[in-house]
Amino acid sequence: MPELPTLPHDHAALMARIAAQADREAFIILFDYYAPRINAYLQRLGSDKTAAEDMTQDVMMVLWRKAHLFDPQKSQLGTWLYRIARNRRIDVARRGRIDILDIDDQILQIADETHHADVQMDMEERSTFVRDALTTLPADQRDLVHLSFFEQLSHSEISARTGLPLGTVKSRIRLAFTRLRRALEQKGIDGAL
Repeated sequence: MPELPTLPHDHAALMARIAAQADREAFIILFDYYAPRINAYLQRLGSDKTAAEDMTQDVMMVLWRKAHLFDPQKSQLGTWLYRIARNRRIDVARRGRIDILDIDDQILQIADETHHADVQMDMEERSTFVRDALTTLPADQRDLVHLSFFEQLSHSEISARTGLPLGTVKSRIRLAFTRLRRALEQKGIDGAL
């Protein structure tokens, strides 16, 4: 077996081996090279040590599972991995805010149980309008909204699952919300989104 390349400019060849053959030796070389660098990068961005380690593991799993998505014509491997790390950090921060909202939603749900029947009917009507408005979205936008809000995937996880660029995922979800907001405003429903 030929010696595997270890210099950064040869990393695309290692990625090709991982993509084509699930080459563990190539993965180990890339892991040993990039994991400490990504961890340090995430800590410089303000992540604590434990979070940086967790996110680094996530990034390295993307390297292993999504090696076929790496295109050496578009970027260097390091650039690709640092972008994934940055996006993962953003997703974790966003998810942290969502977790706080989820706790609030549970408190609101308990309070909602004490509302009068007319308030409950209004809420059910809103829910029906939102479901109906979702069906009017183009399939590509509806699918992304479903992945984001019902399966609770981050934008980068959606990008990885669908193969769409991260910017496309974000813009389609943004367009979907604009359309949903307009549809609900036409029904006279404010604040549903």
